[in-house]
Amino acid sequence: MNWDWDKLQKQRRGGGGSFTPQGPSLDDLGEKFKKFRNIKFPAGKFLLLAVVALWLLSGIYIVEPDEAGVVLRFGKFDRITEAGPHYRLPFPVESVLTPKVTQIQRMEIGFRSTQGRSGTFQQGQMRIVPEESLMLTGDENIIDVQFIVQYRIKDPEQYLFNVSGQADTVKSAAEAAMREIIGDNLIDSALTSGKHEIQNDTRELLQQILDVYKAGIQVVAVQLQNVHPPKEVSDAFKDVASAREDKSRITNEAEAYRNDLLPKARGEAAQFVNQAEGYKQSVIRRAEGDAARFLSVLKEYDKAKDVTRERLYLETMEEILSNPDVEKILLSDKVAGKALPLLPLKGGSGLGADVLAAPARPAPSKGGMN
Repeated sequence: MNWDWDKLQKQRRGGGGSFTPQGPSLDDLGEKFKKFRNIKFPAGKFLLLAVVALWLLSGIYIVEPDEAGVVLRFGKFDRITEAGPHYRLPFPVESVLTPKVTQIQRMEIGFRSTQGRSGTFQQGQMRIVPEESLMLTGDENIIDVQFIVQYRIKDPEQYLFNVSGQADTVKSAAEAAMREIIGDNLIDSALTSGKHEIQNDTRELLQQILDVYKAGIQVVAVQLQNVHPPKEVSDAFKDVASAREDKSRITNEAEAYRNDLLPKARGEAAQFVNQAEGYKQSVIRRAEGDAARFLSVLKEYDKAKDVTRERLYLETMEEILSNPDVEKILLSDKVAGKALPLLPLKGGSGLGADVLAAPARPAPSKGGMN
C-alpha cells in the first residue's frame, strides 16, 4: 500500500479537515488480482502431475517365476504374492521383498572352494577349515569331515523375519548336526560303508533343528565331500584300509569260487544220481525181461522137453559158430571122445587166444527126437 505523504501534509497544515488515512481503493485491488490471475504456471502444474503419477506408478512390481513377493506395510509383514505383475501402495506405505524361493543354495562346511571369474567353483582348489571339519567319533577317534549342505526357502515369511543371518544359522546348525551324528558312529563306519547313512541322518536332524527355529528353510541334501583321519595318523589308517580292502577282495574271490564250484558239484551229483537211476531201471527191466523169457521157455519146455532141449542146443551152437571173433576147432565124435577138453585161460600157442570146446550134444531121451 502506497501513501501520498505530500497530500497528507498539505491537508494537515491547511486545517481543511481532519486527517484520515486511506487504504488502496477497490479498483486498485481488482487490477492487481487481474494481473495475478493472468500469470500462468504451465511447467509447474505438469511437473506436479508427473511427480504424482510417477509416485503412483512406483507401486507396480513384478515377481519372477523363481521368486515370491513379500509385501510389507509400514515395515510389517502384510501378504505374499505369487509370480507375475502386482500393485502395492507406493513408498513409504508399502514395500516389497522378492526372495528366490526355488533357488538351491549351497553351504560348505569344513572347507571353502575358490571361485573363478565366472562365479563357478574350481574343482580341486579349496581351503581347509579345520575348526569346522575336525570331529570326534563314537569310539573317541578324531576324524576330518568336509561336507556340503544344499537348501532352499520353504516359507518366505519365516525365512525373512524369524531368523537373522540365515546362512550363518544354516552353517551352525549343520555343523552341530554332523558332530552329533559322527559322535554316534564308529570311525570305521564313517570311513567306509556308513557314509550314506550318515548323510541321511544328518539331513533329518538338521531339518528338525531348522524347524524348531522356524527358519522357513527346506534341507535338500547333505553330501560328504571328503572324510579322512588327521594327517598325523593318516598313514596308519591307510594301512588299515588297505588290509580291509584285501580282506574284502579275498572274501569276494572265495565267494566267487564257491558260487562257481557248488553249482558244478550239484550238477555232477544230479548227473550221477540220474545215471544210477537209469542203470537201476535198465537192470530191473532187463531182469524182468530175462525172467519173463525164462518163464516162457520153461512153459514151452514143460510142454515138450526133448524138443525144447534140442532147439536150445541148436540156437546156442548157431550163436557160437556164427561169431567170427571166436576161433573154432571141429572134431569128429570119435576124436572128441578121446580128446581131453582143455580151455587155455592164458592163451595157447597155435590155438589162438580162445579155444572153445563145443558142448556135447545132449542125448535124446527114449522116444525123443534125434
